[in-house]
Amino acid sequence: MPSDRLLEVETRQALGKLKPYSPGKPIWEVQQELGLDRVIKLASNENPLGASPKALQAVQRFLPELHRYPDAQAVNLRNAIAERIELVPEQLIVTNGGDELLTLISETFLEVGDEIVAPSPTFSEYEFGATLMGAVTVPVPFAEGFRFDIDAVLSAVTERTKLVCICSPNNPTGTYLPQGELRRLLDSLPKRVLVVYDAAYSHYVTAEDYSDGLEFVRSGYPVIVLQTFSKIFGLAGIRVGFGAAPQDIISSILRVKEPFNVNALAQVAAAAAITDEDHVRASRQMNTEGRAQLYEALGKLGYGWTESMSNFVLVHFGPDAVRICERLLHKGIVVRYSGMWGLTEYARVSVGTPEENRLFIAALLE
Repeated sequence: MPSDRLLEVETRQALGKLKPYSPGKPIWEVQQELGLDRVIKLASNENPLGASPKALQAVQRFLPELHRYPDAQAVNLRNAIAERIELVPEQLIVTNGGDELLTLISETFLEVGDEIVAPSPTFSEYEFGATLMGAVTVPVPFAEGFRFDIDAVLSAVTERTKLVCICSPNNPTGTYLPQGELRRLLDSLPKRVLVVYDAAYSHYVTAEDYSDGLEFVRSGYPVIVLQTFSKIFGLAGIRVGFGAAPQDIISSILRVKEPFNVNALAQVAAAAAITDEDHVRASRQMNTEGRAQLYEALGKLGYGWTESMSNFVLVHFGPDAVRICERLLHKGIVVRYSGMWGLTEYARVSVGTPEENRLFIAALLE
């Protein structure tokens, strides 16, 4: 029968090695599964204040234009970003969230047998893109306290290394790479190695010695900085991010980009959101106060945590971490068990509103 013939079609060998990304459950699914009226999601690092009001207004105004194709070059959005971060539009690429950018980077630069180097544990999409292209991921353990170990990263670089991926602040640990160490990394690497600097959580950093990497783009280093509108701007539901790099790097990546990769609503929303300083300021303040709220409560309860520069806290629950996460879930509090990163005694807890944080703490007390 024709259906039997389809079974003879073989997939690429790389597919057998892929580890698909496992997103947190949406609120509605948890409500249906457990019969809960109220669910607080502290698992996906979303902005508890919601989307930028300026973005919402821009989306409303644009709705009558939905029958038009989006701008394939995202000209207006690139111009808005360029003005905000002091680059030229030719140094920018707009993508369907940061995930698409990571895939495009892999498709542009990686061949079968190439290597990428990345501190571990970290965001899984670096390895996903490398594996998809038949490349090998070389993990480098963090130092004590999940500090970046740049000497170890440099030691892992070989003749086959094409990319070094740095997530700062790092997901899931919340730790960051100081500006001086980033400069040392860039100055020490061979010029043939591209640094992918994922600064998705950069807006939440309060450390004075942090760099979002853009200064090194302006200086012409072989680095591409990833930014997203999903976090502090609150646009996770419409998927838009961007990369900033020297123009020749951007030009190469544009050769593998689909023409209409970012929808029109995402483009107008992001162009408005990047000017919404009030929303950014309020989100950052709530997050800074929320981290302190969680630190204090976790300390009183006897749980350890890693100091975070992001909008989440890595909590050390100990050997009972799985059971604690499951019990929290049945109380309507969704956190991210960190076993997928090999951190079997930890959970990643997003910073919520003061009330959401209080309810999480109360659930732990119970």
